Amino acid sequence: MQSIRQLAIIGPTASGKTSLAIKVAQKLNAHILSLDSLAVYKQIDIASAKPSLKERKSIRHFGIDCIYPHEHFDVTLFIRLYQDAYCICAQEKRPLIIVGGTGFYLKILSEGISQMPSVSDATKLKTKQYLRNLHLAYAFLYDLDRRFMAKIEANDRYRIEKALHIYFETSLIPTQYFMLHPPKPIITTPLPIYSIHWERKLLRDRISKRTKEMLKNGLIDEVSNLEKNYSRSLHCMNSIGIKETLAYLDGIYDRTMLCEKITINTARLAKRQNTFNNSQFKDVIKGSIKELERLLLSYPK
Repeated sequence: MQSIRQLAIIGPTASGKTSLAIKVAQKLNAHILSLDSLAVYKQIDIASAKPSLKERKSIRHFGIDCIYPHEHFDVTLFIRLYQDAYCICAQEKRPLIIVGGTGFYLKILSEGISQMPSVSDATKLKTKQYLRNLHLAYAFLYDLDRRFMAKIEANDRYRIEKALHIYFETSLIPTQYFMLHPPKPIITTPLPIYSIHWERKLLRDRISKRTKEMLKNGLIDEVSNLEKNYSRSLHCMNSIGIKETLAYLDGIYDRTMLCEKITINTARLAKRQNTFNNSQFKDVIKGSIKELERLLLSYPK
């Protein structure tokens, strides 16, 4: 596969990643891959703060509007989205800009993910039986592999299911399995990473302003339609912006409180994103959005 020019733009939510990526993509004649766990869903437009169709008009985006809310999404699908984007960029001789707030996906691309075993119908059935009581399933795995399960929340059904699959299918505890099947990086060429920095108060002001715009643009109607067409049990329905709006629809919050709750929870998310990015990515080029814009737009095509 022909190598292509790639770069990543990361930063907390509401930091201006999307607008910066579009400007750089226009300058470099590049495509964009979204690193966003919510923008991947169709019909979740306002809550995900995905770029509008008008903003995307001149730039091809990958990782946006790929599946419906009731369809399963995990990191393996994201890897396929990256591989598709890479192939098309290579064919068209274009750069690829990777941008978004879900730093975990970028980490997976940089460090890779272990190949999971094929799962037989017998293993699926046995796992399903254990998952009838999630607490007991977690305790069962914890007794077998305390080192691995200590990193997993007791209510993380998805990861508990994967751990059960590994054990029942291979007779190896997850720690042993992953030692025998180490991850392989997906991106094997140098990837410069640009991180947008904001002072906390200024970022909080941006989050507050964006939340008000989301409500003005129809967030409540969007969430109401999602609930009507699907159900509250979907994983994406627990996302920030959606879960607070569901509480509003239940009469728990008034509109002012709804705005405040979304703002507070988004600010907390931004703090977690900064913590993750600072701890996981080294040799990152950091700067304000204006500094990074000047730097990136000064690069030759």
